[in-house]
Amino acid sequence: MIRALIFDFDGLILDTETPLIDAYAAVHATHGVPFDRSAFLRSVGHADYAFDPWHGFSPHADRAALETERRASKDALMLRQPILPGVVALFDGARDRGLHLGLASNSPHSWVDSHLKRLGLFERFGFIACREDVPSPKPEPDLYKLVLNRFGLRGHEAIAFEDSHTGSLAAKRANLWTVAAPNESTAHHDFTHVDLLVQSLAEAPLPDLIRQFERNLPV
Repeated sequence: MIRALIFDFDGLILDTETPLIDAYAAVHATHGVPFDRSAFLRSVGHADYAFDPWHGFSPHADRAALETERRASKDALMLRQPILPGVVALFDGARDRGLHLGLASNSPHSWVDSHLKRLGLFERFGFIACREDVPSPKPEPDLYKLVLNRFGLRGHEAIAFEDSHTGSLAAKRANLWTVAAPNESTAHHDFTHVDLLVQSLAEAPLPDLIRQFERNLPV
C-alpha cells in the first residue's frame, strides 16, 4: 500500500525560482546590463551547475552591493508568492488517509523551514530532510532514503512529488513512485523516467494516484 507522500520544496510547494531569477533580472535592468534569462533557466534544479550570475558586469563591479540589491528584490517578490495549486489538497488527502508526509530538499533547513513556517505548513510534515542532513544531495537518492528510513518504509510504499530532472531522478533512484510537475523554470528538463508527468499538482488527485500506483505494487 501507499503509506507516504514525500515532497520537494523549491518550485513545487512554493515558486521560489521565478522570484530568484526575476530579482537578478531586475538588478541587471537597473544597471543597464543585458540579462541572459535562458542561462539562468538552465541552472535551475542542478546543484552542481557552475554559473556566474554577474558575468555580464564589469570585472570592477561591486558584487557585494549587487548581491544586496538582489536579495532585497528577491525577498519582496518571494513574500507575494502563493502556495502552488494542488499542494494543500494533497496534504489534506494525506492527513485524511493517515499517510506519512515528508519533505526532501536540496536547500538548507534555514531556507525551507522558515518558508514552511511562514506559510503555516511546517507542522504538516512528519519529517523534513534537507541538504545538510545527508552526504550527497539530489540527484543522489540519499535524501529520499533518509525520509523513507525515518518512516520505516520501502520506496514503493511512497509517492514523490518533484518539479526538476535532478529531483525526480533522485526519487526514482530511491525506488519511489514519482510524479513530476515542472514549472516555467524546469519545463525543458528530461522527465522520461518519471511515473506520471502533469502540468500542475492540481491535476493529480490523491485517490487517482493511489489507485494508479497500488495496481502496480510488487506482491
